[in-house]
Amino acid sequence: MQNPLLKTYPLVSIVTPSYNQGRFIEETIQSVLNQDYPNLEYIIVDGGSTDGTLDILKTYGGRIRWISEPDSGQSEAVNKGFRMSRGEILGWLNSDDTYIPGAIRCAVEYLVGHPEVAMMYGDGYEVDGQGRRVRKFPTPEKFDLDRLMYRWNYIQQPAVFMRRDPLFEVTLLDPTLHWSMDYDLWIRIGRQYKIAYFPVPLANLRNYMTTKTASGGLPRLREIIKVIRRHGGRRYPPAFFIYSLWILENILRKKSPRLNRLLLKLSLGRVRYWMRRTILGSRES
Repeated sequence: MQNPLLKTYPLVSIVTPSYNQGRFIEETIQSVLNQDYPNLEYIIVDGGSTDGTLDILKTYGGRIRWISEPDSGQSEAVNKGFRMSRGEILGWLNSDDTYIPGAIRCAVEYLVGHPEVAMMYGDGYEVDGQGRRVRKFPTPEKFDLDRLMYRWNYIQQPAVFMRRDPLFEVTLLDPTLHWSMDYDLWIRIGRQYKIAYFPVPLANLRNYMTTKTASGGLPRLREIIKVIRRHGGRRYPPAFFIYSLWILENILRKKSPRLNRLLLKLSLGRVRYWMRRTILGSRES
């Protein structure tokens, strides 16, 4: 039965950047194409994969639009896909993440019912390298620009849907950023437009030790600090210490089993959790 809000179905464009993610990309594609939303455009921007990804893309014929050519990284690929798109509502799903069934319809119904909202984000789950559910997203909360800038990026990227005009008004992703381009984009949209949190599961975020986020190390930390200082007037806000501790955890976990045991003894994860719950007043449940 059609929701009375949806007298017409606005075109939704989903963009997936891809590079040598052949082991995951088919699951990602299926999660988009199996959505129950009738007016959908799916664009995959591949950076020149050599691992069999293109063979998978070719099997889908006209059900997807795709290109494969060298690019400077994920930000350029996503921007390229957004510029190719025609949708009124846009989503960005990385090539190892997936949508939960019904996610796109749910997001569209929310945005149609709340015309003042330029961007909405929902809940979801973290899954491991084999796609097994690990936990609920740990951080989503009601949108607050100050908390986003100075404390924590609580918006999970695959659970975000945006209106086209506001996204292009803030000039898409910053192509010079390689880890925190989503964080930077949320802040820029939030400065000019209304962002809303809708606490419904929309996506699965794949989290494993070789992801770009997990393996970014100190260069990722420097980029996050750059974004924090770009948008806010505080040189050492709480987010500086929270992200520093989080990235130290990731570095120690990757070094060796001995260092990982040391990490457990130091309980860095518990310290970071305590900081967010007590010092920062985190609203996570």
